[in-house]
Amino acid sequence: MKLLSLNLGRPESAEYTDQPEGVTGIDKRPVTGPVRVSAPGPEGTGASGLAGDAVCDLRHHGGDHQAVYAYAREDLDAWGKELDRSLPSGTFGENLTTEGVDVSGARIGERWRVGAELVLEVTSSRIPCRTFQGHLGERGWVKRFTREGAPGAYLRVIEPGEIRAGDSIEVVHRPDHEVTVALQFRAVTTERELLPRLLAAGDALHPEAVRSAREYVEKYGS
Repeated sequence: MKLLSLNLGRPESAEYTDQPEGVTGIDKRPVTGPVRVSAPGPEGTGASGLAGDAVCDLRHHGGDHQAVYAYAREDLDAWGKELDRSLPSGTFGENLTTEGVDVSGARIGERWRVGAELVLEVTSSRIPCRTFQGHLGERGWVKRFTREGAPGAYLRVIEPGEIRAGDSIEVVHRPDHEVTVALQFRAVTTERELLPRLLAAGDALHPEAVRSAREYVEKYGS
C-alpha cells in the first residue's frame, strides 16, 4: 500500500461553483516534493490540512474532520474505463491518490501511517456536489457517483508530518465495528435507514454524521 500521488490545488475561478467569490480549489495537480500535513483548525475556519493546498468554500469543505481527502487509483481507473476518458491523479479533487488501499472499504476510525511521521484517521465519506460535477463535466454526475458507492474518504490528522509521493501507507489501527466509509455514504445519501448503525463508530465519525444518526434515532428509533 502506498501513496501513488500527492495532489494540491490552487484557487481558480469557475462558473460551476456556488462559492461566494466564484473560486474553487478542486482541480488538484500532482506535486513531487515533500508536503507538510497538519490539523487545519475547526470547520468553517480551517481549510486544507496540506500546506499549499487551496480549500475555497469553507462552508462545506476543510476543517479538522475533513483535513485530507483520499481516493483509490483503482477506483479512478474503473471510472476511466466507464467514462472512456483519462482520469489523472487528482481529477476527483483528492489530495492522496492511493494504490493498494481499499479506501471506501476503510472503517471509520481506521488509522493510517503515511510515510515516517504522519498518522491520519478516517472520519467520513465524500459527498458529491455541484462543483464536483461541473469540474468533471459529466452530465448527471452527482447521481451517477452516488449510485456507484465508492466515495473515497476524508481523514483527520492525528500526528502531523511530512509526506511525498511514493511513501508507504500502513494501517496501524482498525476498529472492531463494521462501519465503513461506503456504509456511511449510503446512510447519509440513499439508505437513511442505515443511519443508526453509524453510531457504532463513536467519536471517530464526523460530527455531522453523528448528528444525523442521532436525529434519525430520536424520530424513528433504532
